[in-house]
Amino acid sequence: MSTRRRPLVRVLIGVLVGMLVLGVGLAGGAWALTRPTDTVGAVNFTRPLAVPPLAPSRLDDRGRRVFDLVAQEGSRDFHGDGRATATAGFDGGFLGPTLRAKRGEQVQVNVVNRLSEDTNVHWHGMHLPARMDGGPHQLVRPGATWSPTWRVSQPAATLWYHPHPHGATEEQVYRGLAGMFILDDDREAALPLPRTYGVDDVPVIVQDRSFSGSGKFDKTRNAFAGIGVLGDTLLVNGTIGPYLDVRTERVRLRLLNASTARTYDFGFSDDRPFALIGTDGGLLDRTARLTRVRLSPGERAEVVVDVRPAERVILRSTPPDLGIGGLSRRSAGGADRFDVLQLRAADTLTPAPPAPDDLVPTDRLDPGSAVTTRRMEFKGRGINGRSVQMDRIDFAVTRGATEVWEVVNSDGTPHNFHVHDVQFQLVSVAGAAPPPELAGWKDTVFLPPHRPMRIVLRFADHSDPNLPYMYHCHLLWHEDSGMMGQFVVVDPGQAPGRPPTHSGHGDHD
Repeated sequence: MSTRRRPLVRVLIGVLVGMLVLGVGLAGGAWALTRPTDTVGAVNFTRPLAVPPLAPSRLDDRGRRVFDLVAQEGSRDFHGDGRATATAGFDGGFLGPTLRAKRGEQVQVNVVNRLSEDTNVHWHGMHLPARMDGGPHQLVRPGATWSPTWRVSQPAATLWYHPHPHGATEEQVYRGLAGMFILDDDREAALPLPRTYGVDDVPVIVQDRSFSGSGKFDKTRNAFAGIGVLGDTLLVNGTIGPYLDVRTERVRLRLLNASTARTYDFGFSDDRPFALIGTDGGLLDRTARLTRVRLSPGERAEVVVDVRPAERVILRSTPPDLGIGGLSRRSAGGADRFDVLQLRAADTLTPAPPAPDDLVPTDRLDPGSAVTTRRMEFKGRGINGRSVQMDRIDFAVTRGATEVWEVVNSDGTPHNFHVHDVQFQLVSVAGAAPPPELAGWKDTVFLPPHRPMRIVLRFADHSDPNLPYMYHCHLLWHEDSGMMGQFVVVDPGQAPGRPPTHSGHGDHD
């Protein structure tokens, strides 16, 4: 080698070594920034679990069950050390009361907006007309009241409600605007299940949050994950480190993942089996005996757990299977563990029957009767390569039609799928029969990468050519970023119309 080339070679070697060191440093930094969150064994269960009150209601002169909900700013000292966190809630500073109605009832909810910004309320999982759905087209202006009314025409189930203003859903839900909506019916009431609200039938609303040193919510997004905000502290019904006093041999927990981005894998600290009796849309055909149930944002599960006198056992979330590996898995929360809620059994427990094997027969939808099959590809921040446009209807469904939708996550980022108005049934997961926890009625489902979900849906009624329903990823940052579409239900032979350019409610109370 000539002496003139040696300095150049040394320079090139130095550059390569520098790049290697920088790469190792960046990788090490990324690994450190995505260090798993692990609270197992570190939670002091010192606060009784707050149970959201049942919302008061009244029957009006038309026989409707009427509720009142006020969206308002609030403040909460979550840690009990004097650090106030700015929050928002319904009828209070954080979360909201549990609404409860029975199948066949006509309900009306007067939603009053006391915030300084537009909001709305989406009745997640509810079958109802599009103009009552509380999607992005039903905005409620500050100081205004919106009074949707509809007839409850679906089985007993654990539903929930939350804001849905396009571009601001994540922010408003993160501040605390959410609540549970329980539906009852005669078939559920005839089963030997725990049903005393707040005693042996308990809402468990799980949310992850991070706090700054001054106690404020910290909404810093993990730059490596691309899924939104992942917190390091769990709130259960707004309580940090909660325990539940159990006085019966069995307790029914209505689990709701109300987090904006995090997926959980719920089970118990001693791996005891529990009875999964219901999912998003209501009770299963048969009780499933499981030790774990995965819930992505928006999903629900009703479980019945046996307890023994004087014992303590912890509801725990173990690392969920997100269908991805390596740094992507870690940064998306796939290596995180949490102690969620401690169950404290009394020394003497009131006897309670075991959950029955047979629950409520499900009317199965026939995929063979589907009039069309649609494919929906979730990738980046769009569906089928397009981000939502509020003035665009993506497709129309004919009232009374059954359809099959193939929904697939085509990138390496976690997504899930939620559709408004109807509950659906899983036909297959990556070509195989769905597992027991996905065998019932669903409105939200996790989408593992590259594992197509085939679902069957029936659009029985509630047609409107102009006001659309939504379908979207329920990781709320993805939803706000455009991973959403709009469809209308039309009468046979009717053409879709055009969504209103604005439909905010401005009538002051």
